[in-house]
Amino acid sequence: MSASGEEAERAADELLVTAETRANLSCPSCGSSHVAQVLGDNGGVSYVCTACGHCWS
Repeated sequence: MSASGEEAERAADELLVTAETRANLSCPSCGSSHVAQVLGDNGGVSYVCTACGHCWS
């Protein structure tokens, strides 16, 4: 990977960590903080736990 590609990847990782810290979300099923925010078909926002797969809104 090129230096600029590594820098871009590092910047993206830092943004993700910042977003996770700011949101302070945890899965109601397993308690994991590995949560992704997703947009639904009708524009609503839902969350998915990347550890156990639980979905909620």
